[in-house]
Amino acid sequence: MADMPAMTMGMGGTSYQMGSGTARLPAAEGMMRGKMIHAGDWMLMAHGYAWGVYTDQGGPRGSDKAFVASMAMLMADRDLGERLHLQLRGMGSLEPAMGARGYPNLFATGEVANGRPLVDRQHPHDLFMELSARLDYRIGDGSVFVYAAPVGEPALGPSAFMHRGSARYQPLSPITHHWFDSTHITYGVVTAGYQTGAFQLEGSAFKGREPDEHRWGIESPKLDSWSVRGTWTPTANVAVQLSHGRLESPEESHPGEDENRTTASLQYARGGVTTTFAYALKDRAPGPALSAFLAEATWEIDRHHAIFGRVENVANDELFPDHDDPLHDRKFRVTKAEAGYAYRIPILGPFGVALGGTVAAYDKPAALDAAYGKAPVSWSLFTKFALGL
Repeated sequence: MADMPAMTMGMGGTSYQMGSGTARLPAAEGMMRGKMIHAGDWMLMAHGYAWGVYTDQGGPRGSDKAFVASMAMLMADRDLGERLHLQLRGMGSLEPAMGARGYPNLFATGEVANGRPLVDRQHPHDLFMELSARLDYRIGDGSVFVYAAPVGEPALGPSAFMHRGSARYQPLSPITHHWFDSTHITYGVVTAGYQTGAFQLEGSAFKGREPDEHRWGIESPKLDSWSVRGTWTPTANVAVQLSHGRLESPEESHPGEDENRTTASLQYARGGVTTTFAYALKDRAPGPALSAFLAEATWEIDRHHAIFGRVENVANDELFPDHDDPLHDRKFRVTKAEAGYAYRIPILGPFGVALGGTVAAYDKPAALDAAYGKAPVSWSLFTKFALGL
């Protein structure tokens, strides 16, 4: 597969890869995969994928669906002088075509469709996932940078799941998405920071409210929330981040409730193995504090074979949105364990396809048996076409 050389933001040699937004990944995850083109002073990179997925989510509240998930990204870089570097990035998706209710994903919650909270489903991404510009100015061995986007990602949490090597072949989003990744599409972001090869400190002002269910357009940007993040990349194998943010009324189903979100993660990569271990705490104001844990890994055994898995544990109080339900607003801790296999096939040039499947099982309180069944099992089959698989 054609690979993109490791991005060295700040115009210095570094031990990290560029992740989503301004996040860092371990350089040993491998080079960013896509198609690179040199056009004069510009270096262009294209990346994208389309998943064809059939999933059958088990138990009484599960359902099945065939759907297509997609993403396309175009990035352009150039130096504007000896010290100044510019990067432009655009990213989009055709997932709004799958409908406002997205696809079934047992125990996933967050956002709304047709005016009702989504439960046991994953919402589609917006047409516009990122439209951003970043300027880096080198100072000695480091650089200062500014990232601005009408649609982008603030400095909060690890790199979003679709950009992590540890989740490369996972066809469904994590059920902890709204603990770690929900700000990766934010309408209005300004981030400023300082970085060296081993450290990055940054802060963001951004819009706290999550995207609405009208996913074909661009919402009005707003800067009413903030976050700070520190990232340490001591070697090419390790990326550690700690972040905290204050989000103004992020969830439409919880109007008037702000959120203090804290995340910590460790990502490790070596020899075809990529891993992510992460913790997050959503502390609503007013409201309960809800924690989540995630561990995921991918092992690309050779050119063709890959195995992967994900374990999540989350405390969630949104499983019963009906106010008349006796379980409404009760907090339940649920664990999901999922494992899968992918067979990778090169097609032509940078294009490839991966064929595979996953199986997931759950551990939950007995109080949920009546709604979810005693031991639900879910499975998915997928075909992933990618530019840089």
